[in-house]
Amino acid sequence: MRIGILAGESSGDILGAGLMQALREQVAAVRFEGIGGPLMEAQGLRSEVPMERLSVMGLVEPLRRLPELLGIRRRLVEHFLANPPDVFIGIDSPDFTLGVEERLRARGIKTVHYVSPSVWAWRQGRIRKIVRAVDLMLTLFPFEAAFYRQYPLRVECVGHPLADLIPLQPDRPAARAALGLPPQAKVLAVLPGSRLGEVQRLASIFLAGAARLLQRQPDLVILLPCATAAGQRLVQGLPEAHTLLATGQLRISLGDSREVMTAADAVLLASGTAALEALLLKLPMLVCYRMAPLSYAIISRLLKVPFFSLPNLLAGDALVEELVQQQVQATVLADKLQALLAGGASEALQQRYLALHQALRRDASHRAAAAVLSLV
Repeated sequence: MRIGILAGESSGDILGAGLMQALREQVAAVRFEGIGGPLMEAQGLRSEVPMERLSVMGLVEPLRRLPELLGIRRRLVEHFLANPPDVFIGIDSPDFTLGVEERLRARGIKTVHYVSPSVWAWRQGRIRKIVRAVDLMLTLFPFEAAFYRQYPLRVECVGHPLADLIPLQPDRPAARAALGLPPQAKVLAVLPGSRLGEVQRLASIFLAGAARLLQRQPDLVILLPCATAAGQRLVQGLPEAHTLLATGQLRISLGDSREVMTAADAVLLASGTAALEALLLKLPMLVCYRMAPLSYAIISRLLKVPFFSLPNLLAGDALVEELVQQQVQATVLADKLQALLAGGASEALQQRYLALHQALRRDASHRAAAAVLSLV
């Protein structure tokens, strides 16, 4: 079996790798072609271009790289039309992947989209393109599947693989021991995002906020795990990082965000999959979102939901605090993080987290693989 597969960012790489592994368990001989990251490559994918070339967010920002992105998409479509796969799977990154899926499906190739675009939140007109482009929609969250059932589209909620991977009760002492942290230390995890654009907008102000907090709590340990080597170089070059590294209270690492968050008392993070991971790890968190002013001006007028972070969207309630655009200021971050570290996660919040975790535990990768195979 030949499967075309495409992921455009780190969270999609995680999902794609889990799906590929589950498909290998169910199909005796399978070959994968397309674009993915290091985890998908470890499952046997030879990525046609580095996945990082697709990792761009916002409405305005992609315009600067539009010729390159259109060229990659054109070459990918031409490849699969000349060598049709048994099925094509686009993972997230809808502005890129749906265009590929629509062209392939028009030529009779079965298509799957894994991770629903946020049509329930904004730009609901995209549903017409989704119906044209997709044979099977795999959603991570139950409320998304409920939204799609009003349209002529096959849909299945498979849950989230992170909910399967992360234990219901995280082992914080073991994580601290593995990272060489004192059992009683106060630990703050700082995650400014996986995309370089996010890191550029958030890392310096996150570190400035952490530095202010460190003045109040000199024994605080600050851990900043980077998603990519390029992101790590960017963070290490920041003046704010130099200042904190000199104190010995900041550690910058690569590729160990889950271990870092498991060891932490609280987390400061960019909105995205990391917020879901923090929920599953039962952590108090402060979720921030910053993008180019013009992109935000457009998106904020189109939003149809009161929240932007996954914990709040899943709960339908303000479980965690959100800061957006100019609300993200160093002094504000320091004040709110100080309160989070002092209060921790209350018993009531822990129970809400646990209920959401259990609802998302559905053996996602195997359910997704079974749905894909039933299609073809």
